[in-house]
Amino acid sequence: MDLITFPLIIIVLSVLFVLQAVKVVPQQNAWVLERFGKYQKTLLPGLNIIIPFMDRVAYKHSLKEVAMDVPSQVCITKDNTQLQVDGVLYFQVTDPMRASYGSSNFIFAITQLAQTSLRSVIGRLELDKTFEERDIINAHVVSVLDEAATNWGVKVLRYEIKDLVPPAAILHSMQAQITAEREKRALIAASEGRKQEQINIATGEREAFIQRSEGEKQAAINKAQGEAAAILAVAEANASALRQIGAATQSEGGVSAMNLKVAEQYVEAFQNMASKNNTLIVPANMGDISTLISSALKIVDGQKAK
Repeated sequence: MDLITFPLIIIVLSVLFVLQAVKVVPQQNAWVLERFGKYQKTLLPGLNIIIPFMDRVAYKHSLKEVAMDVPSQVCITKDNTQLQVDGVLYFQVTDPMRASYGSSNFIFAITQLAQTSLRSVIGRLELDKTFEERDIINAHVVSVLDEAATNWGVKVLRYEIKDLVPPAAILHSMQAQITAEREKRALIAASEGRKQEQINIATGEREAFIQRSEGEKQAAINKAQGEAAAILAVAEANASALRQIGAATQSEGGVSAMNLKVAEQYVEAFQNMASKNNTLIVPANMGDISTLISSALKIVDGQKAK
């Protein structure tokens, strides 16, 4: 070995040593370091120095949240109905050391546990409840997984059911049930509409009857008040006429005029009777006429004296 080759070998070995000693860990990652096959420490993001040929990076983990499909499986409900169910699992590595040594394959372990937990939950529910209580199913699966995954250095964040697919016969029955339910709601709505219509009509007729009765009542009151006012007016007119007659009899020539007026009305009355009836009634004593006139005049004189 000449003097030129030896320094080159030293330089190459130095470069290799540096490359082996310096490790740069990316952000949101964690590397597990072993020394002579035993866990030494966890390398955090950034520049890290190790001892070449003694230390080695055994596992590399991403600390980001991971979304993983859970394979589809057949679950049987409480009422013995088969469902094809698949979902999505969200988890995150929180302890790289446990994730490396707690399980040989923590992803496979989480997947299997998610499937068994899902079958257990759905087995306690009836078919209709499985569609209504997805949130409860998801929460139960997450609770079971999170408890078990702690020993694997993994935090289970969420589990979401993607599809619940019952058999074709069940789908057809469900569709028929939905159609029947819609028809039932339509009939109920129509009957409620007719009921409300009848109520509205009855209410309208009642209100109309009340309004008519109120109107008739007011009309009767108005008519009675009018008739009373007319009677009062007639009475007042008669009273005024009598007062004027009384006043006229007290004036000069008033009694003679009264006598003449009474005689004229008496004669006119007999004329009317003769023209309206086939039988003419004549007083037995025509002198009664003068007697009647004399009686009327005496009454007038008496009133005058008072």
